[in-house]
Amino acid sequence: MVSPVPKHHHHHAPAPVETPHGYASVTEEFVSPAKGFASGGAGSLVESTVVESVDAPATRPHPLDNPMTVNWGPAIWLVALHVLALGAPFYFSWSGLGLAVLFHWMAGSLGICLGFHRLLTHTGMDMPGWLRNVFATIGTLAGEGGPISWCSNHRKHHAFSDQVGDPHSPKDGPWWSHIYWLAFNTDGGDRAAYVKKWVPDLIKDKYLMFLEDYFLPIHIAFGALVTLAGYIVGSFYPVGGFYLATSWFLWAICLRHVALLHTTWFVNSASHMWGYRNYETRDESRNLWWVGLIAYGEGWHNNHHARPRLAQHGHKWWEFDMTYQFICMLRFFGLAKNVVDLKSVADKKQRFAEEDHQAA
Repeated sequence: MVSPVPKHHHHHAPAPVETPHGYASVTEEFVSPAKGFASGGAGSLVESTVVESVDAPATRPHPLDNPMTVNWGPAIWLVALHVLALGAPFYFSWSGLGLAVLFHWMAGSLGICLGFHRLLTHTGMDMPGWLRNVFATIGTLAGEGGPISWCSNHRKHHAFSDQVGDPHSPKDGPWWSHIYWLAFNTDGGDRAAYVKKWVPDLIKDKYLMFLEDYFLPIHIAFGALVTLAGYIVGSFYPVGGFYLATSWFLWAICLRHVALLHTTWFVNSASHMWGYRNYETRDESRNLWWVGLIAYGEGWHNNHHARPRLAQHGHKWWEFDMTYQFICMLRFFGLAKNVVDLKSVADKKQRFAEEDHQAA
């Protein structure tokens, strides 16, 4: 296990890859020493390097080669959403379409990309607890699971990216990485041990546990509120309350969920198969421009796998990262601090170099 890098003599120690808080303090099997992971909060990042390529085993067992049980809850949830979404074209309304686009951005960019991913999973910034809870709540409304299960699976993905043990690698099949893996348990039958291993920091948060435990009731309540609002608004227009309530439910809830789910899943599948690479990493991560656009910056996936803790996923001038732009706005207003980005890494490297020079 790699120890945190000391504050002086950084030129004598290899630079660690950024990791979520607590990664190096769990177990030896949590992260392979070859990965060079080191612990630390958002303000303790030193710098980042890519990880040397690791050859895949000669024979790669498929996840289904081991006993796995069907995760019926998520499986039924996903099938139901896709079936209901088919009815959206029959109840079209401009307001329903507008709400679908708005909720897609809020749940996708603010909830998943910023909240679940860059904040909770990788601790790429600090922010007030109330705002952290707001983004976690919005992320829960994305329909991709609660914050505990989502972050657990994602940290495991980084620990075994495209290697045996990765929950969703295209090496096990494109459709497996895109959707099939969600129909099976990833916790080995012991959820308590699984989350304790991968998110020991998050399970201490009572509000995050509430969002995890009440994922389905929260969605039912939100869907009911949107539908009721559609009925009330529609009652004042010729279209009628029933039509607009149905339109809002099918467009802003069902179809929006399906569109956002596939947007996220393209990061797991397409961005590990097609695109270009800025960094040599141990996995098959790629930067894929169209996923970068529709997934609010998540498609610059090779950049992310090379430097996981960076809240900034676009590393070239043309790699537009909408979520990072929102983070910069939060930082401008003092709501996000210790944002880990390319500039903060460069500044820390410069400061450490000056300290080493003065100590020499």
